[in-house]
Order: sequence, then C-alpha cells, then structure tokens
Amino acid sequence: MDIPAASTPIVCDMSTAPDTARERLEEYAHLFGRYLVDREKTGQGIRFRLRAEPGVVAWVRDLAAREKACCAFFAFDVGVEGEQVIWDCAVSDDDTARAILEEYYLLPETASQGPDTVERHLAAKGLRFVADQAEPLRHTVH
Repeated sequence: MDIPAASTPIVCDMSTAPDTARERLEEYAHLFGRYLVDREKTGQGIRFRLRAEPGVVAWVRDLAAREKACCAFFAFDVGVEGEQVIWDCAVSDDDTARAILEEYYLLPETASQGPDTVERHLAAKGLRFVADQAEPLRHTVH
C-alpha cells in the first residue's frame, strides 16, 4: 500500500464528488450494517473485513476510490481472502491524519448515527469539519 507523504494536505474536498457527505455516511452505514464481519487495527492503519457476497468487492473498491479522490491523505488497498473482502486503510505519520483514521475506524458505529455524530467526534479531537459553498469540506485543526 502506498502511504501518502507527510506533506499531503489533510483535507477532504467533496466539491466534485458524485454524492454528498450525508449520502456517503448513509452508504457506510448500509455497507457496514449489512456486510461487516470484523475490524482491527494493524501496524499501518486499520482493516475492515466484510462478507464477500456478490457485488461487495466492487462496491468497496468504488467507495475506496471515491474516498481517495476527496481525501488524498488516505491510502487504501482492497482485496479478497476466502469469503471476506479485506479493506486496508492507512494514512501518513501525521497527528491529524491519525485522528481522522481513528474516526474512520469508528464509522461502523457513528455512520448510522449521522453527520452530526461524526462532527462531534471530530470536534472532541480538536478537529473541525467545515462545509460551505465557498470552500471544500475540510478537516482542520483548531
């Protein structure tokens, strides 16, 4: 997995995304609620294990590509091991990026609770989620 350089900006820009942040969280809630088997922290980041039912690997690869397009500081690797889709996620060695990766790890619980819950979790870590038409969605440090 190619982990982005530490100089990669910790910014999430969904201005050209085909979906909204709310729709993306709803998609995560559906994916994890239906297919998540397990998750773990790894030496490089985190790993989600999902049931490899028809269409799941393509869905995860598409979702990972959309995440990478808006959040360049993430690195993703998606593969299949037996009956499971393995989704590895990592970030550069940066405190802000690692804090966001931790929130990514918590998505199976927080995504189904909506964007406000995710924003509260980010704020508790000193991160701010900004979304307005004048500037892209950004994760920034207070």
